[in-house]
Amino acid sequence: MLYHVDGDLVPADEATVSVRDRGFMYGDAAFETLRAYGGSVFEWDAHADRLRRTCDAIGLDHGVGDDDLRGRVLETLDANDLDDAYVRLSVTRGVQPGKLSPDPAVDPTVVVIVSELPRGGVEGADVWDGPATVETVPTRRIPDDAIPAGAKTHNYLNGILARLDLHDADEALVRDTDGHVAEGATSNVFFVREDGLHTPTADGPLLPGITREVVLDLAREEEVPVHTGWYDPAAVRDATEAFLTNTTWEIRPIETVDGIDVGGGPVTELLRTRFDRVVAERHY
Repeated sequence: MLYHVDGDLVPADEATVSVRDRGFMYGDAAFETLRAYGGSVFEWDAHADRLRRTCDAIGLDHGVGDDDLRGRVLETLDANDLDDAYVRLSVTRGVQPGKLSPDPAVDPTVVVIVSELPRGGVEGADVWDGPATVETVPTRRIPDDAIPAGAKTHNYLNGILARLDLHDADEALVRDTDGHVAEGATSNVFFVREDGLHTPTADGPLLPGITREVVLDLAREEEVPVHTGWYDPAAVRDATEAFLTNTTWEIRPIETVDGIDVGGGPVTELLRTRFDRVVAERHY
């Protein structure tokens, strides 16, 4: 495999950054997880916008244009002869003197790594082995006024701690400090009631995923009533169906929450079908 490091394609085992890089030392970096289908990036503009918002939130003026970043991603895919892939694009504040306060002048470190995934779309295959098992964990989501939830940074300790809380489940159900469901450790949460589709509000401390937004748009197109709000874990456990979303999983049904059967259903399958069609129409 070849990875892209600061403008150069290098073998994966030689793809390194300095131990003094602020992304390594402090988690002072922004990243996006992308999905390539048929050789092009799904929802690139939305990912580029979110990366820009993250950089604005942490005051990282890296000076690398969106077209340049996209070009590095496509060059990495092409160099590895990959059409369908996982892609991670990282931009750090680079190497600076060993002090906490960052210097205003930035020489960023830009890294692109890729790995093969199955074909997506109507004729594609899921990357997960089966529906997810989900468990409510004690670790809480960091309040937005402490660390901005909408900033997708290298500091992923909150999600790591949530995953470490799991006993025998695939994904953590993470609450805010008031006990409301925020998100999964690496996913957004949806569930279905008689009145329609529900998901935690983006006014809470969650990272609004790109796939989350696509699913909300598809639901509205299909005239599925959409509700966002504040929910406790019982609302997810008592749902008629539930699922998780992220870039890699796409739409993954939830089998159980805290050991209670939930499962997928007609709304989940409708949205999965529509999502696959969108991917197929855009990329194959």
